[in-house]
Amino acid sequence: MSAAQRNQPVAHAATCIAMVLAIAMPTAHAQQVTLTETGSTLLAPLFSTWSDAYAKTHPGVRITVGATGSEAGIEQAIAGKVNIGASDAYMSDADAMKHPQIINVPLAIAAQTINYNVPGLNDTHLKLDGPTLAGIYTGTIRQWDAPPIAALNPGVHLPHHEILPVHRGDGSGDTFVFTQFLTFSTPSWENAPGYGTTIDWPAVSGALAATGNAGMVNTLKTTPYSVGYIGVSYAKDIASAKLGTAALKNGAGEFVLPTKATITAGAASLGVRTPPDERLSLVFSPAAGTYPLVNYEYAVVSTQQPNPAIAAEIRKLLKWSIVPSDENAAYLEAVHFIPLPPHTWELSVTQIESIK
Repeated sequence: MSAAQRNQPVAHAATCIAMVLAIAMPTAHAQQVTLTETGSTLLAPLFSTWSDAYAKTHPGVRITVGATGSEAGIEQAIAGKVNIGASDAYMSDADAMKHPQIINVPLAIAAQTINYNVPGLNDTHLKLDGPTLAGIYTGTIRQWDAPPIAALNPGVHLPHHEILPVHRGDGSGDTFVFTQFLTFSTPSWENAPGYGTTIDWPAVSGALAATGNAGMVNTLKTTPYSVGYIGVSYAKDIASAKLGTAALKNGAGEFVLPTKATITAGAASLGVRTPPDERLSLVFSPAAGTYPLVNYEYAVVSTQQPNPAIAAEIRKLLKWSIVPSDENAAYLEAVHFIPLPPHTWELSVTQIESIK
């Protein structure tokens, strides 16, 4: 292979970045437009930051941000009620076939954490795995000192107290990712109830439902002996509520915490498989050093917009949000997200170009 051939991928990426930067630059006579976004509460803190920053350099564009849950984001994008549906979950095969004009565009990589409020143990990173969490959410594991939990945490004095599992009551991408983890790691959960933004949760004594990630944090904070799943962008809220964070067993059999390194490794190990439509699970990688609850954060958008001006502004916004820069890296870092790798980034740009 010649030197020129070896440099082709690098040159292509550089050309793509240059094109995105040129398109994303504000114009002197930008048309006054409003872009509407709603959906993922995990993505909401980042979209709020983006909308404020974007308005400073694009005064002709106003962005409204809503936090209604991923399921609502997908539904409203399909219905044409919003320009951008934010989601931690990609559309199902059935929905994608039914609505071929809707694309799922990764903007960043995020994760979910397993958190708990166990008096005296919130400073301890309890070890948990998929089968144990599935047992908690089906009611077959009822006490914090039950043998399956004790076996994972030798030497830890676990209380003999009922576990109170908390799940999202709204249609949620966080639920989608969490239940994928249970499905991929626990055959009995795969058979039923499976995974989705909304599922039929088993009836468990003391189980609670919460709305949004903020609701999950507050419910865990005010409910001793509870456990739940929360989007990583709420890390500051989790710390403020003094909740514990579990070390989860990954596909390689290791117990790992949700750090930048383990989330990056989880995405890298599976992200190379990302297809052109970018609908791919990054959950429960078999590779060492990976955190198992990792996901793409999606903009769910119709390629058929009301008019060319709106379409052009959506393309500009989405390209601006993913273009590699120190500024955008800082926005992602603030909510514990990581940027897209080059392969996924180029696929996203190609999808964005199809919005007309």
